[in-house]
Amino acid sequence: MTMHLEGPWLSTTGKRKGKMKFKSAEQKREYERLDREWKELLKRQGAELEAKKQSRAMKAAPLTYKLSTPVGRSTGHDVKSLDTGHLGAVRTKEIPQYTGTKIIGIGTMHKSNAVPVFSDEQAVDISRMRR
Repeated sequence: MTMHLEGPWLSTTGKRKGKMKFKSAEQKREYERLDREWKELLKRQGAELEAKKQSRAMKAAPLTYKLSTPVGRSTGHDVKSLDTGHLGAVRTKEIPQYTGTKIIGIGTMHKSNAVPVFSDEQAVDISRMRR
C-alpha cells in the first residue's frame, strides 16, 4: 500500500506535542495538582530509582567475553577442505548438446515458431507453411 492512501495517523511528522492549553485557570490548577501527586507516588514507589538504574545501564560499556572450545572437542581447524580443482564453490552444469542423427535441423513455422525437422519432406512442408 502506498503512502498517499494511508490516513493522517501514519504521518512521521508532527509527533511532538505543543504547549498544553487549558479551558480555564481552574482546570490548569487541577492538572498541576494531579501531576504533583503522580510524581510523589512514583517517588514513594521507587520508580525514580528504576529510571536512574536504566539510564546508568544504557550508558555503561558493553560486556565483552571470549568463547572457548569445550574440553574434549576440537576447533575444526585441523580438517582440510577437499580440493576438487574447480574455481567456484559448485560445478557449473554442462550445456546439453544433441548427439543423435534423427533431427536434421530446426525450421521456422508460423509466427516464428521453431519446430524440429526430421526429414527432407518435412523441411519442404514447413517451407510451404503446411502442417
